[in-house]
Amino acid sequence: MSTMTTTATTADENRAQRWASRAEWPLAACAVAFLALYTVDVLGEPRGDTGRLVSGLMTALYVPFLFDYLVRLGLAERKWRWFFTHPLDLAVVTLPFLQPLRFLRLVALIRILQRAFGDMVRGRVIAYTVFGGGLLLYASSLAEFKAERYAPGSHITNYSDAVWWAVATLTTVGYGDYVPVTTTGRIIAVLLMIGGISLIGVVTATVAHWIISEVTKGDSAQQAATVAHIETLRSEITRLRDLVENRPTGVDPRPAVPESPGQR
Repeated sequence: MSTMTTTATTADENRAQRWASRAEWPLAACAVAFLALYTVDVLGEPRGDTGRLVSGLMTALYVPFLFDYLVRLGLAERKWRWFFTHPLDLAVVTLPFLQPLRFLRLVALIRILQRAFGDMVRGRVIAYTVFGGGLLLYASSLAEFKAERYAPGSHITNYSDAVWWAVATLTTVGYGDYVPVTTTGRIIAVLLMIGGISLIGVVTATVAHWIISEVTKGDSAQQAATVAHIETLRSEITRLRDLVENRPTGVDPRPAVPESPGQR
């Protein structure tokens, strides 16, 4: 019975992994399209037929994310446990003001950048900081600008102010010259703070891992050299011992010293 349960669990996990692998790129493409439409919606504020078209396309792009959430929930072995351990996924597909978090699907592109750079630590740092940080900065500034620009008493009334606020918040500097006044804006600020701390932590961990790897390589090389020297000395000692044990009896093991002309 236990074997059958384990086999079923493994099969469910394999199906979930296959689904995640297959859905990764289509959802990343949807995230790119959503990013473009969201940019037009926030900065361009289209009206009339154009506005309805943009709104309709954004609504249509909501369906793949909802479908992905339901499929992953259905493939989970313990559905209630998966439901309660993935609250952010639920929030993204249910809360309108968290729509920009769908851009997080674009982190799949970080893996491509990592493969392009290989194991170079500089490449990994570039992938995390430039792409991840840039995406987080752009999405949060758009969302904050949309939430704050028409709010009474708002400090963020143009997009350049939103970008400045996002940079100060993402880097955890927090000058305080621009602060959100709406509930939605403050929630976005909290999420951006968490994202900034996480990004800094990832970059720090990547650099630390590289330093430890380099130090370990040096130690390994020194240990290999030490072992080689010990083996050489051991072989030499063994050879000398064999010479001593195999010499003829009565023969002086000391090398003969030639006589000088004066000693003859």
